[in-house]
Amino acid sequence: MNKLNISIIGVPMDLGQNRRGVDMGPSAIRYAGVVDRLKSIGHEVKDEGDITIDKAAPETSEGTNLRNLEAVTGASQELGDKVNAVAEAGNFPLVLGGDHSIAIGTLAGIGDRHQNLGVIWYDAHADMNTSDTSPSGNIHGMPLAVSMGLGHEQLTGLRGYTPKVKPENIVIIGARSIDPGERKLIKEKGVRVYTMHEIDKLGMNAVMEEAIQYLTEERKTDAVHLSLDLDGIDPIYTPGVGTPVPGGISYRESHLAMEMLHDAGIITSAEFVEVNPILDEKSRTADVAVALIGSLFGEKLL
Repeated sequence: MNKLNISIIGVPMDLGQNRRGVDMGPSAIRYAGVVDRLKSIGHEVKDEGDITIDKAAPETSEGTNLRNLEAVTGASQELGDKVNAVAEAGNFPLVLGGDHSIAIGTLAGIGDRHQNLGVIWYDAHADMNTSDTSPSGNIHGMPLAVSMGLGHEQLTGLRGYTPKVKPENIVIIGARSIDPGERKLIKEKGVRVYTMHEIDKLGMNAVMEEAIQYLTEERKTDAVHLSLDLDGIDPIYTPGVGTPVPGGISYRESHLAMEMLHDAGIITSAEFVEVNPILDEKSRTADVAVALIGSLFGEKLL
């Protein structure tokens, strides 16, 4: 197994949605032992600390329904610059959230380093809303659309370029709650989606084999980012998430998925998001996050 230099970046962001507590997610994942877990596997680990989040009173920007646009933009810019610097130094960026709006910054930081960045979006939701389609105005439901160049220019134009990822280089895994506007956009852009129907019908092994082949065949992508929302997993295993959706991916299926990604050797950056300790039960969700991180980075039973 290749030993990596992993840089952990915390993003204590809860402004992309309206349920408090997810800003404590990075601390919860650290407390659950992520650094020791990675070191025990044999990797070098550096905790880069947390991105600064503007904790000003919640606001809705004039002329838009987007919540906390300015604060999310500022944090995303700082995160993008940090992720880019970490990758430039040759380290593996491992970002801990925080709500899923942080993916805007993560993808902005790595997208211009590659000609054809691939993204695996492991999530119950597509996160492809825009201000025109979003029923809530919560930016954590928009990061994939933003990264495709769709949405408010403050977000799509981060770090001076757009899009960060092409629709044909995206694979969504575990979707089971998709808004009408997202459904239309998925079909228009041809985004590859494996809903729970496909996972149930084909099995996780086949889904992951197809996803990996889809992103790597004929050198389609030159790097792959994993964005894992803990609500992609069934809430019986991960109760500490803000938008739980029953009928999700199992704990064991998720380990298999991470193990297959490790064995394929395609993941070059990753983020684990939406751990909310206030909603959690005895750190169960943070513990799952750390366990899955272990599998992604090569932890084996034997």
